Parts: sequence; structure tokens; C-alpha cells
Amino acid sequence: MPSQQLNQDAIAFIGGGNMASAIIGGLLRQGLAPGQIQVVEPLAEQRERLEREFNISTMATPQASLQAARLMVWAVKPQAFTQAALQVRPYASQALHLSVAAGIRTDSISRWLGHARVVRAMPNTPALIGMGLTALFAKPDVSAAERDQVQAIIQTTGDCLWLSEESQLDAVTALSGSGPAYVFYFIEAMIQAGVTMGLSAEQSRQLALGTFTGATALASQSTEPPEILRARVTSKGGTTYAAITAMDQSDIKNQFILAIKAAQQRATELGDEFGNS
Repeated sequence: MPSQQLNQDAIAFIGGGNMASAIIGGLLRQGLAPGQIQVVEPLAEQRERLEREFNISTMATPQASLQAARLMVWAVKPQAFTQAALQVRPYASQALHLSVAAGIRTDSISRWLGHARVVRAMPNTPALIGMGLTALFAKPDVSAAERDQVQAIIQTTGDCLWLSEESQLDAVTALSGSGPAYVFYFIEAMIQAGVTMGLSAEQSRQLALGTFTGATALASQSTEPPEILRARVTSKGGTTYAAITAMDQSDIKNQFILAIKAAQQRATELGDEFGNS
């Protein structure tokens, strides 16, 4: 259940997309009242969905009622953050600010809002089913109690870890923030491979999903590193050996590492591109 502090506080979401929905759903499942949540969302279709799904209050543009919020969750796209912050700033002086926007640094957020109590988070989409993983970084002005408040909120969507350096969030963005897409990409490839080998699409999907689920669970529960677990499946001259050899010959592992580093670089660029206005 949420802490007593969360039960008393009003929370405003700036942006009402998937990540906001994941957090809102988690809070409501943990007992927060719908009346304590309000969302600023310019798209009418999104507002209607939020009101229908969660029975919460929404608005197209910032209103004075936002002043009641003691926590503001920023779930806007990086390119929209500056404008949104300037519109919300008159109502934001009393709130703790939690941003889930990729790339936008806490110094930029503080400058736009005129406020130093900022926490930056990098969640991922499994938060939608309560299995997310979120990395967090807090500016020095954020108190220990406020860190606990943020953690209680994030844990309604899954697990979390705190970082000591904000620069690490770009690596987190590349690894776990974008990471679900990499998993889906490989699942997609396995399904396509199954179909080309004569299995049905549904059979291939079941086998691919079951393999990822089982392998992940085994890796999570094992004390041995992934390379040892892989080696145990890879008998020299066998079928797995043939597949791994083909991947090594194509340099897939190094290419995959380079792809993740490209995502890290883009996260840094987003901060430079949209955080200097």
C-alpha cells in the first residue's frame, strides 16, 4: 500500500501517455483515490481514455487546480518539455517534480521550473503490467523523505534502483529503457525463423515467447553468469553450436553492443538538443 503521505497528497501528471497510464494504474491498484490525481493532456482522445479507464480528472491546458499537487510527474516527449514546463511553472512552486522524459536533464528541468526539487527516472514499458524496471536520480535538494515518496510511487509499477550519477541514466535509457524493444525484435526474428522452417505463426510465437520467459527466469534464479548458462546448452558440434558459430561469424554480439551504444548516444543528444532552451 502507498505510504500515509501518498494517501494524503494530490498528484498531477503532465502528459497522459503510456508511461503516465502505467504509473496511474499502479497507484490506483495500491489504493490511491482517483480524486487525488489530475492529468494535463492536450489530446482529447487521450483525455477521454484516461477518464474512462481511471475515472480521474483531466484538462487540456494547465489550470490553477494544479497548485494543489505536491508531486508532479512529467511524462511528456523531450521535444515538448520546454513549452510544457513554461506553461505549468506558475502552478508548480510547491511540488516535488518527477520526470520520466528521456534525455532531459535535471538542471534543465530546474531552470525551466525555477525549482530544484527534481527527480529524474528512466522506466520501461513492462511497467504497464507491473513488471517495470526504473532507474532514479535525485538532485541534492530532494530530501530523503521525498526520495522515499518517489520510490513508493515507482514501485507500484515494478522494481527500481537509485543512481549516484545522472550521466548513468543515458546508459540506462539505452540498456533497459529501450531494452524491451530489443527483446521484441529478437522474438520477432525467432517467429519469422520458425515460419520459414515450416511451423505455423502461432506455434512459432508460443515457442519464442516460452523460450524467452523460461531462459530469463533461469538466468534470474541462477547464481551462474549468462555465459556459463549459454555454454551448458552449446555442445561442440551440436545444433546450438552451429547457431552460435553463425552469429559469431556475423559479429552479432559486437553489433548489438554498438546498437545499444547508439541508443546511449541518442539519449545524450536529446539532452543537448532539447535541454538548452
